[in-house]
Amino acid sequence: MNSLISIIIPCKNGEKYIEETILAIKKQNMNVEIIVVNDGSTDNTTNIAISLGCKVLHNETSKGPVVAKNSGLKVASGDFIMFHDADDVMNTNILPELYKELDSNPDVYAVMAKVKDFFSPELSEEEKQGTKIKCEPYYGLFTGAVLVRKSVFDKIGLFNETVTAGEIIDWQSKMDKNNLKIKKLDIVSTNRRIHSLNFGKTQQKKEFKDYATLLRAKLGRK
Repeated sequence: MNSLISIIIPCKNGEKYIEETILAIKKQNMNVEIIVVNDGSTDNTTNIAISLGCKVLHNETSKGPVVAKNSGLKVASGDFIMFHDADDVMNTNILPELYKELDSNPDVYAVMAKVKDFFSPELSEEEKQGTKIKCEPYYGLFTGAVLVRKSVFDKIGLFNETVTAGEIIDWQSKMDKNNLKIKKLDIVSTNRRIHSLNFGKTQQKKEFKDYATLLRAKLGRK
């Protein structure tokens, strides 16, 4: 059996999609523990996750996805870590492929695949026309696309909780600084659901601000 993989799912009011997300992970037929960090949800997220055999952490009030990722990391038992959004859908047989690449290359500390956007089925044609998505698969999304050795976080520490978005920039910068190799794979790991409440859409202004702050810090270190 392969080493344990901890898959951490930050989630706030995710009852609409989280079952599909979890079932797609379970279909990978790998040795996984699924940790759902319920970030102040007021819906049925916790009960759904528990019924599907997940470990659930619960924040009474929302602290944001970056804090949720760190909370999951602190209790994760696996030698490998993946973060996954509660509304996205992993492709069939992708986790074994990511694991094989990382496990067989001891000099690589993380593998990064691509994601592909898709419109959630409930969106109307008018909503779809008013929303831009990327038509081709792309790199750059952390959740659902990156499998990383847990030992990495012993070397570089947890995520920067002073930002609410864009933490992948800070993470990649720390990986570079510590000469920890990331291998890019030309495969699509996860389908990113585009719907009316995406965090990236609702927090876009704050996300741009965080990107600018992290970029200035990176340039300052240089």
